[in-house]
Amino acid sequence: MIDKIELNLLKEIADLHGIPTGAYNIRKNGQSEGRGQSAHIHIENREDGRGIVITVDPGTKNESVHIPVIISKTGHEETVYNDFYIGEDADVTVIAGCGIHNSGACGTRHDGIHSFYVGKNARVVYVEKHYGDGEGTGERVMNPKTVLHLGEGAKVEMNTTQIKGVDSTVRETEAHLAANAVLEISEKIMTHGKQFAKTAFSVDLNGDGSACHVVSRSVAKEDSRQEYHSIMNGNARCTGRTECDAIIMDNGKVSAVPRVSANNVDAALAHEAAIGRIAGEQLVKFMTLGLTEKEAEEQIIAGFLK
Repeated sequence: MIDKIELNLLKEIADLHGIPTGAYNIRKNGQSEGRGQSAHIHIENREDGRGIVITVDPGTKNESVHIPVIISKTGHEETVYNDFYIGEDADVTVIAGCGIHNSGACGTRHDGIHSFYVGKNARVVYVEKHYGDGEGTGERVMNPKTVLHLGEGAKVEMNTTQIKGVDSTVRETEAHLAANAVLEISEKIMTHGKQFAKTAFSVDLNGDGSACHVVSRSVAKEDSRQEYHSIMNGNARCTGRTECDAIIMDNGKVSAVPRVSANNVDAALAHEAAIGRIAGEQLVKFMTLGLTEKEAEEQIIAGFLK
């Protein structure tokens, strides 16, 4: 049974207002709260019992699968492994994410490892949101790791968001691209208080014609800290670019360490990192419209993270 607090977590991380239709798996406090299959998307338990296996049939079109995790039990800690097998020429959307409500003094943690095996010419949109709330003093910790294996001509669009309530997170993404595969990653993070967030991207462009574009946007408020690390290896005729844009406020701290390695004469790689405060002219522009300085900051941040 999902209560009001847990329903709010589902709304925040997966835009769900109840049990979805079609293929889904809802994990609550370490147990399955519900599961549904579709004609072309199949969900089974892993043999070791530590997660699930999602299989998408070849040629599946315009289908989606929801796999949210919600934790409302203070002190609960878990590590979950989910494996995705996307058939050739499939086109599917995966909505994941984790929400933690902690109302106690003990820390609560979710480590999620998602491995994708994307078949030839398949398309995947992967949406992952992380959210925390609750009046407790215990930490809300989330450590997501995504491993992507893109077959020939495959394309993955990965959108990750963390904008509230996560005290500590280490976010890892590892990708391996075959010929003509394309990976697009968009990351949005906001931290406040004494929160800490670390992002680590590692991408191997192994096939001719492969391409990757990584964009990370973040805001560090108050005494929070962020680290951004990216490694992109061009091992064939390929193109790749990483971008890190961060706004610091109050006593926030952000470090960015992008690295590109061209291991082939036809590898074209670039990186860009920009960190700074909100420009004064931006604040003035919004304040001339009648907003207070705080309201102007909120508008600028909302637009930056949109």
